[in-house]
Order: sequence, then C-alpha cells, then structure tokens
Amino acid sequence: MPDNRKLRSREWFSQPTYESFVRRAWMRAEGFTTDVFQDRPVIGICNSWSELNNCNAHLRTVAEAVKRGVWAAGGFPLEFPTISLGEVFMRPTTMLYRNLMAMDVEESIRAHPLDGVVLLCGCDKTTPAQLMGAASADVPAIMVPGGPMLSGQWRDRELGSGTDARKLFDLFRTGRLSEEQWCEIEGGISRSAGHCTVMGTASTMASVAEALGMTLPGCAAIPAPDSRRLAIAETSGRRIVEMVNEDLRPSRILTRDAFENAITVDMALGGSTNAVVHLIAIAGRLGIELTLDNFDAISRRTPYIANIKPSGEFLMEDFFYAGGVPAVMREIAHLLHAGALTATGKTVAENIAGAECHRREVIRTAAEPLDREGGTAILYGNLAPLGAVIKQTAASPHLLRHRGRAYVFENYQQMRAEIDSDTLAVDDSTVLVMKNGGPKGAPGFPEWGHIPMPKVLLQRNINDMVRISDARMSGTSFGTVVLHVAPESAVGGPLAAVRTGDEVSLDVDARRVDLCVPAEEIERRLASFRPAPPQYDRGYGKLFLEHITQANLGCDFDFLRPVK
Repeated sequence: MPDNRKLRSREWFSQPTYESFVRRAWMRAEGFTTDVFQDRPVIGICNSWSELNNCNAHLRTVAEAVKRGVWAAGGFPLEFPTISLGEVFMRPTTMLYRNLMAMDVEESIRAHPLDGVVLLCGCDKTTPAQLMGAASADVPAIMVPGGPMLSGQWRDRELGSGTDARKLFDLFRTGRLSEEQWCEIEGGISRSAGHCTVMGTASTMASVAEALGMTLPGCAAIPAPDSRRLAIAETSGRRIVEMVNEDLRPSRILTRDAFENAITVDMALGGSTNAVVHLIAIAGRLGIELTLDNFDAISRRTPYIANIKPSGEFLMEDFFYAGGVPAVMREIAHLLHAGALTATGKTVAENIAGAECHRREVIRTAAEPLDREGGTAILYGNLAPLGAVIKQTAASPHLLRHRGRAYVFENYQQMRAEIDSDTLAVDDSTVLVMKNGGPKGAPGFPEWGHIPMPKVLLQRNINDMVRISDARMSGTSFGTVVLHVAPESAVGGPLAAVRTGDEVSLDVDARRVDLCVPAEEIERRLASFRPAPPQYDRGYGKLFLEHITQANLGCDFDFLRPVK
C-alpha cells in the first residue's frame, strides 16, 4: 500500500475540517463505508462511453473490469464521464472538439480527489485527447483502449471498416453493385462495438499509446468483444494502484525517447497521417517540441513491416493474432530507445523481450519489409512551406512523382457539388486541389482530404489521382493524397493562390510539392487575398478560431502548452 501521507486524495478526505466531513458524508451517501475510501488510493476511471459512439459503446463493461482490478489491489475506484467524440456522427468533425475533450479530461482529474486515473478510450480523437489531458494534469495514469471491432464480413469477403467501405461505395456509385448488395454490406461491415478494424487513426493511436508506454504490453490490438480485453482491463486496474505507490506519472513516461519510439512504431505500422498532428500536440503538453522533420527523419530509417489495411492486406484481428504491437517493437528493437520507462514500471526492452511473431505474412521482418521507408512522408515546397504529409505506403507508386494541371475546388461544398458531374473537366493526369479544409478554414480540420475519385474517372477504371488539400483524411483512407498543407489557405497560405489550370508537381522521394508558377506571380495573387469572415462569433467555436495553432504545430490551443 502507498504511504498514505502522499495520497493526493487525503487533501479532500482526511483533513480536520468541515469540508472533509462533508466530502466523507457525500461518499457515504453513495453507500460506501468509510473503510473503503479513507486512506486508500482513489482511482478515477475516465470513461468516454457513449451510445453516440459505437467505438466506445462497450466501455461501461470495460470499466467494471477495471474496477475489479482496483478493488483487488486495495484501491477505491470511482468512474466519471467525459465528452465522447464519435467520428461518424459528429459535425463538422471530432477534431474541432479534441482540445475541448482534452480540457475536460485535464480539469476533471485536477479538480477531483484522484490519486491515479485509468483512461478508457477508443474512437480516433478520444485517445489523443485523454493523453493530452492526462499529460497536463500529471497524475499517475494508464490507458485502456476499447479495441477494434470484429472483422467485417460480406459473403465470402472479409471487410475492413472505412477502407473497404470506400472501395465498395465507388462500385455502388458507378452501378457495379446493386441496392440489395449495398444493403447486405451495410449489415455486415461493422459487426460489433469497437473502433475501425484497419490501421486507421483509432488503431494507430491505440498502438501509439502502447508504444509510448502508457498501456500494458499487448493492449492495443485485442478485439473489443474478446474476453482478453476485459482481462487486460482488470490487470490495468491492479497496475494503476501500484503506479500510485511508485508515483509513476505521465511526465516520467512521456519523454522525448518515448515519443521517438512512438513515431518509429507508427512508421513501421504504416499508421494514420493523423498520428503526426496528435503526437505533436501530446508532446507539446509536456514542453517537448516535436517537428515535422523529426517524423521524416524517423520515417526514412524505419521499414514498413505491418501488412494491415489500408496500406496492406490484413485486418486488426489478424494483427492481434500475429503478435500485435509487441511483435512489431521487437522486430524493430534496434531502432527504439530500449531503456524508456513504461507504465509497467519496466523498460521497453523488458516488456518486449518475450514477444513473438506468429504470422510472418502479417508482420514482416525488418530485413524483408513491405517498404524500406515508413508509412508517412513529410513534404515541403512552395505549396507547403511549413510542411504537408502523405501516406506513401497507401499511395500509387506511379503517382509518387507526378506533374499535372490543377482542378481547384474553393471549398468542400463545391467539391461535393461537382465531383459526380459527368462533365467534370479532369483526366488521369489532373491534380485535384481543395482549399479551406484546415483548422480555421473548415473550420476544425475535418477529414475532407480524401477527395472522392471523380465519377467520370471511375467509369474509366481509373482509381487514383493526386489530390492535395489543407484538410486531414481518415486513417482508413488510401490513395495519393497530400494533406495538412501548412499554412492553410484560409490564413493566406500558398494553397490559396492555386488556380485551375496551374501545373502542380509532386515528388515524394525529393519530399516536395510545388506550384509551378513564378514566385512573383504567387506573391501577386496572395497580395489580393482576404480572409473570409469567421464562421463562429460566440462560444467554443470562437475560442477555437482565436487560439488554434496550425497543423504543423499540432492544432492545440496556444494557451495549453506549458509556460516557459
């Protein structure tokens, strides 16, 4: 048991004051006897459960398993809710509310008598939001992701949510799937609670949390309905009580070495481009400056070895059975900071020493990778002077070096109105450019960047083209798509200067994306730029627009980073 004098909760419950009397009385009003909360570690269970978020819809059951572990280890568990960000249902985007959830988590931890906290997450933004909040509060914390849903099934095909849905929708759009077939797919592609079953943002961020050392080993990939998900939740409940005793806080785990490990694992997994913006934001909460150059340097030296959709062939269930994150980390151990401390109280090297790969078609060796470089490449150039990203492992090789004329959409609404037009003036060499999808322009930095393939090209069996925007895209997406262009067009970045007919050049090997227009012409065009009126004039939206940073800085609020 911990030294009770060091328990943070004693300030609430064990003082000779009227306020402590009232707090004890209020706990007893819930039916607890004094013995179960007096002088025991109080463990908060930060639950993002919601029926508006299928990814997290099973977390009440997971919370009960955590409580079993906390009770068994001598702690006192108290569950509390926070905002739940469900990617599918929220408009305009959950990214608009990631920072709000992070603030909710931080202030809930800070304001309550908690000695430690277990973070229950799942859907894309719930994981980074909880890590950001916990890092800022710096109370001992461990994370338990909800896990991926069961693999989708349609007739004799296994389907990955998001990735295969987009491919099948293109067949439906062009009349190659019937209404009845489309209805069958709808009923079988998402068969349980849990997050997307490909290496999308949710799977990527759960894996990143494990690589950071904020979960128990093997936690990220266990399927949501698998009994082992509850078993590891119970074990995590036991472990958080020990972490309180050890005073093992996020600031001791989330070091620069830990973040470099996380980036390395992300690159080996072919993870979501969204990991870039989230990791920069989490690190920023601890005063650790991650730059886009850090990501690209690590990508260049890290082989891509996890054969998971959308970059590869398999699904998260296969990844779990193959050995999951520990097997990947052991395979690239020579690239990791082996001495980094983790939530187990042990080092990375100790955690992965016994890890094994059980299916080499799913997790390749570092000597025989799927690609010699990591999943994400960082681009610069006159179109993205502060950087942009591309998931090179999910792009078409023949388009990684390309020059073509731009067809420009001024905003998402124009793109949606025109993309299925039978007279859209595009061909397979065209570069689609969409503006006003960034943090301020959309606003909220939504997943609009995976611009659908024009119907006129799909009908000619052309399934990819270069697409460029200042938006994000879902980690389940694929194609030759340049994203996160910074600075964004809405603040006068060079993307604002692109016009239909301009030539645009992409060279991923050279890490460049350029507008092939003389510099003086770009300057002339931008000189006439005028920002649009703000889309929010009150409330959280106004706060967001006034304080959000650009993509290359993590899109956190400028006032939430530590004061130097």
